[in-house]
Amino acid sequence: MRRASQILAIALLQGCADARQAPSSDATAIDSSGGRVLSAPAPNRDGKLRILLSHDMEGLSGQSDWRTFVAKLPADFKRGQALLAGDVNAVVDGLFAGGATEVDVFDQHGSGQPDSIPDLPKALLDPRAKHVFMSEAIDSALAARGNYDALVTVGEHAKTGQRGFASHTITLGIELVLNGMSVTEVELKAYQWGQFGVPLIFSSGDDHLQKDLAVEPWIEYVVVKRATSASTAELLPVDRVHAEMREKAKRAVERLAQSRVMRLTSPVTITVRAVPPATLALLERLPGVGYADQAVTFQAPSLDPKAFERILGIVDLATNAGHYASLREALGATAQGRALLSGNEDRYWSQWLDYESGRWKPK
Repeated sequence: MRRASQILAIALLQGCADARQAPSSDATAIDSSGGRVLSAPAPNRDGKLRILLSHDMEGLSGQSDWRTFVAKLPADFKRGQALLAGDVNAVVDGLFAGGATEVDVFDQHGSGQPDSIPDLPKALLDPRAKHVFMSEAIDSALAARGNYDALVTVGEHAKTGQRGFASHTITLGIELVLNGMSVTEVELKAYQWGQFGVPLIFSSGDDHLQKDLAVEPWIEYVVVKRATSASTAELLPVDRVHAEMREKAKRAVERLAQSRVMRLTSPVTITVRAVPPATLALLERLPGVGYADQAVTFQAPSLDPKAFERILGIVDLATNAGHYASLREALGATAQGRALLSGNEDRYWSQWLDYESGRWKPK
């Protein structure tokens, strides 16, 4: 499962993509109801067609085992990498067939950064495509490549509470609500890039995500499997799925003008809600934080890096509190565990006394 902090990567990337600013006046608003604005994409003026492909790993074809998207399980993860390469390359092939001139591939799963295990090893990626990484987001060279004409997503999953395969939002135990709309990670990416006039034109994942995205009918969508629970799925023939990916990715590029740019109305009302096993109950008696019913709500001018810092701070609190509660429950179930808890309590008191006495400082 991706670390929650990795979701900030695309916010950093878009912060540097100043070559692509807000939509021009040619991008006529189509709809402005329900806290968002849908508009036509701006006409392409430079003759090049640049696509950003953002991939996750929970919504791959041929995948019904959650272990295949967990990097710390090498044998299973290697199988997941092969499945990811198959889906991504099928989509890349379709994008170029549809007229794309450049395709950048961005890892949104989180483990595949340059200093860690790559989700998609370079040797497995179609050589016509180019990897871009979070660490490169501050590089002016990447900013120059930030003028994307469309966004596509691959290997995606349904949002928290939808009972899809590994369904979650940002990380386990979190629901994200923007302007009153509970959103998927796919929609979150679309709203992020929509701020720069970039439309989402293609996505793939399970059948539950397809239902989540039904409100965006212009998105060419490929169902890769049918979820039977959060940990099981009925698989579809991979060859058939890849053929459909090529066909619909090609069509998505060809029909780019019929797509819609998704932008949130400003200010953006952001609600981060904890669901089990995460919890925000610690905030119940803390005034001034907009807390109610396991959720924190605040407003921001846009989905900028500052807003994401606040989102991730709330996410970290909710998940860390959930992990702590789960650990205490597990340890409390055995005599050895209860002894460890008691010893840790004594250690905490000793650290307090030593700090107050000037004998100890935290590392």
